[in-house]
Amino acid sequence: MHVWNFAPVWANADLLALGLLNTLKLTGAALAFGIPLGLVLALMRLSPARLLSWPASAVIEVFRTTPPLVQLFWFFFALPILIHVEMTPYVAAVLTFSIQSAAFFAEVFRGGIVSVERGQWEAARALGMAPRQVMRRVVLPQAVKRMVPAFLERAIELMKTTTLVAIISYADLLFQTNEVAQKTFRPLEVFTVTALIYFFVIFAASTLVQGVERRLAASGEGMAR
Repeated sequence: MHVWNFAPVWANADLLALGLLNTLKLTGAALAFGIPLGLVLALMRLSPARLLSWPASAVIEVFRTTPPLVQLFWFFFALPILIHVEMTPYVAAVLTFSIQSAAFFAEVFRGGIVSVERGQWEAARALGMAPRQVMRRVVLPQAVKRMVPAFLERAIELMKTTTLVAIISYADLLFQTNEVAQKTFRPLEVFTVTALIYFFVIFAASTLVQGVERRLAASGEGMAR
């Protein structure tokens, strides 16, 4: 019968805290780069010019349909061979999850943009606005409000996916958990604590998403998927 002993876990709480901080840092960086890149890809895909829409569509489909682990390995092992530049685990992870997130965000942006009623576009043009002004002043402010829940849900999924970076030795929460487990010989306790950490962080984020969805539903706004 297993005798639970969490004392070694508490003694190494600083390592787990560092791992959580690294996980949040990676997630934040991927979102910071992924959201604006996703908007660029969405606008390119909506462009009538094939020289813009086709490359954007290709990037979106490739990164939406290939496994994140394969993408991570490609950026960490293959890309350095092509560009002759050493890639750190953090840089490879940020590149991978930024572009992957951008591919998903691009579809969210596209769904939000096309959901804006055509009459809004026509009214803005009737006022003499240029296409860029219509997009910036009329369409995006309405579309973004509808996309907020989808963005938050994607952020939650991104945080879950970042656990893959432990494979390339980036010191995220899962990597640090494994290190502490090997150091203390208490894997059951260590992984239980880590599971609880993920649960509380993601549960809090999920509760935030539900709250935003309720507020938007009450104001009559839908979600863009």
